[in-house]
Amino acid sequence: MAGLVWSHVGLNCTDQKTTEEFYTRYFGFTRARVVDLGEAQIVFLRKGDAYLELFAAGAEPAGPALGVPPAVAGDGPQAPGRMRHLAFQTDSVDAFLAELGDAAEVTLGPLDFDDFICGWRTVWIRDPDGVIVEVSQGYEDDSTHDRTHEGSHDKDGA
Repeated sequence: MAGLVWSHVGLNCTDQKTTEEFYTRYFGFTRARVVDLGEAQIVFLRKGDAYLELFAAGAEPAGPALGVPPAVAGDGPQAPGRMRHLAFQTDSVDAFLAELGDAAEVTLGPLDFDDFICGWRTVWIRDPDGVIVEVSQGYEDDSTHDRTHEGSHDKDGA
């Protein structure tokens, strides 16, 4: 079996800033990376090996990013308050898909995200109950991001 480790949960947010502040203040997450999509952004929060991927519900481009046709949508629900997808990391997306064989109901991808992180590659599949599961290889935190001010709120939120 391809080696899989837990990756993240993608959350749709009515207000990304409010959601980020909630998870940094009350759960100890810090910002790991921001992916700029032009009119929108995706914020990755991290606590140890746990990640949250925050999407701005209703602020996303009309279709999936990075040249994917607008008619294609497959990375999960986009409504606020709904979980978007589960995600895991693997050493090889291709090996994982080969292992799944006919059981792989691919909803999107595989896509290369080299414009953001060299070697980042992702595929989304549907589980037997319809839950979208993302499987990625090559994701890395942004080592140049200054995290000194994040997640350091006092009890009054300052």
